[in-house]
Amino acid sequence: MKCGNRKIAGLLLFSGLVQFILTQIVCETIYPDYLVGQQAISDLGNWGLAGNFAAVFAASSILLGVFIIAGAYFNMQGSKNRGFTALFAIAGVGNVVVGVVAENVIPSVHSLFALIMFVSWAVAVLLSYKLVKSPFSYVSVTLGSVSLLMLFLSLLAQRVSPSFALSLGMGGLERLIVYPLWLWTLGFGAYLIGESCDTTITGKT
Repeated sequence: MKCGNRKIAGLLLFSGLVQFILTQIVCETIYPDYLVGQQAISDLGNWGLAGNFAAVFAASSILLGVFIIAGAYFNMQGSKNRGFTALFAIAGVGNVVVGVVAENVIPSVHSLFALIMFVSWAVAVLLSYKLVKSPFSYVSVTLGSVSLLMLFLSLLAQRVSPSFALSLGMGGLERLIVYPLWLWTLGFGAYLIGESCDTTITGKT
């Protein structure tokens, strides 16, 4: 039963991320004159900029958040790693909120929950090194560290000097925050799906 719960968690995480990435690609294509390097991902859900297509992106973001929360729940049933599960669930809640509250609706709420999502997700990725076998444990540390570093640079670019964006633009820098998290989530989902039922994830964090 525990093995089955982890496989369900993996399927939820993998499928939730796949649908979101594909939706983002479609929305970036449809969005007129969208600049990946300069514009935030959240601009795709901005009703004032993206028009009615913002609803598609928002729905996909909400769905991803729900899948992450559900995935965290099922993973917890298969292994009692409550710290990791709580952080991952918080990241899911953040996804839901940024989908519901677009950046042009209540900017402060959207920005706050986006930051909470980034931090909790990245820390969860770092903590996961205790829960998975090598070499994926090393991949987890690397991707989590890259995401947190890029988040730190992004905050410096916003509050100190744009030069901290490393000529990537705020859009490019934001993608270096989230892409490592997305890649890890796809990998972790696949890891759980393909996990042998003789293997047990028991790490407690």
